[in-house]
Amino acid sequence: MNTRDLLNRRTPTRRPPASNAALFLFGALLCAAAVAVTYWGFVRTTTGQLADESAWREAEVAMPGTKLPVLEFLDKLPLLSVFIAGAVVLVMTIRRRRLAPAVIALATFAAANISSQLLKRLFFDRPDRGVITLDFNSLPSGHTTLAASAAAVVFLLASPRWRPAVALAGGSYAVLAGASTFVNLWHRPADVVASFLVVATWTLIGGLVMLRTTPEWNYWPPGGRGRGSVPVLAAMCWIPGLLSLLISVGAYLYAISGTTVLGSSESMLLYFWSGLGLIVGVGYVLSALACWVFSMQAGDPAR
Repeated sequence: MNTRDLLNRRTPTRRPPASNAALFLFGALLCAAAVAVTYWGFVRTTTGQLADESAWREAEVAMPGTKLPVLEFLDKLPLLSVFIAGAVVLVMTIRRRRLAPAVIALATFAAANISSQLLKRLFFDRPDRGVITLDFNSLPSGHTTLAASAAAVVFLLASPRWRPAVALAGGSYAVLAGASTFVNLWHRPADVVASFLVVATWTLIGGLVMLRTTPEWNYWPPGGRGRGSVPVLAAMCWIPGLLSLLISVGAYLYAISGTTVLGSSESMLLYFWSGLGLIVGVGYVLSALACWVFSMQAGDPAR
């Protein structure tokens, strides 16, 4: 063994951020495909339209007392989301003295919101399938896209040590915004889910660019500091996400089964709980996946 081989064995290798670009691109492709599947399943089919519309109608019965406070929150949501994103961008730009991260984060924010509006207004239509409903397309939800993309800006600009906590907090903010648009009868559940997926698509693309072009602050701290919180915070997203999805599927299957052992579908508001569970489940599962992907793909100074 020569001296060079000996030194290479003793010197820890340094893994750069976003070492597996295919993971980000494949994830973005899956999320984009999921947007198309959500649109086809809930808008283009009679079964999907009926489930989405039933959940929307039952929301009026389930949450009559929260309508006014939620409406006030929704009225402030666009301005609040833009303020959050702008404030974080300004603070992190001054702190890091670099403009590139701010440009990437704002480009991700803009791409998510512009594509959401283009999909809703130009590419997606709502065919008549015999379901009594509004005759215009509302998928994806613009309000939810604003909230989720604002959370994505904070997530992208956070360091690896803080990204898991931001994933949990930002995911909760996006879920709250999406659920609010549903219970206040602004949007159907599928509209909200599609918005989450649109933002997830652009967050993965923006994250790949961010980690590759600004690697200096996208490394884990030496000694593994901060990594111990990743499983805990990810679990805090996984657990409510998966439980909510199970509740969503269970409520829907019970609603369409026609059984009345526990009560009628109308009295139990099963479509409402199915729709709400779908929103909460998808929002938190995507947050958990973001936590996992970006934590795993952060740079390792001594690997």
